Amino acid sequence: MMAEAKKILYVQTSGTDTPERLYSPLILAQTAKAMGQEATVYFLGLGIKNLVKGEAEKVKIGEFPTLKEVLQQTASQGIQLMACQQSLQLFGGEIKAEELIEEATIAGAATLNDLALDADAILTF
Repeated sequence: MMAEAKKILYVQTSGTDTPERLYSPLILAQTAKAMGQEATVYFLGLGIKNLVKGEAEKVKIGEFPTLKEVLQQTASQGIQLMACQQSLQLFGGEIKAEELIEEATIAGAATLNDLALDADAILTF
């Protein structure tokens, strides 16, 4: 009998002004998926800015591809990238839902609470 997959929730609260904090949750989520675990990356607060079209292309550190490429790679592996609906409101309409990358799913605060309650592990960045 195979062990049930564990669920790991990665919460990204860092924005594009701290690029060194942006790759870790995506790389870890991809690694979890490769290990047969379930992974979700939830972006809230300043983290929502990583999902705005045109922003992730500007972030590149060292030998890593651009943040946009890593986001696309993560989503293509079936890992959910969730954007906090309340964080969109937090920025007072400065960021609109239609400005987010197509890989992002908008989810509310209740979804984050449910994900947290259901997760076997939660890491924040």
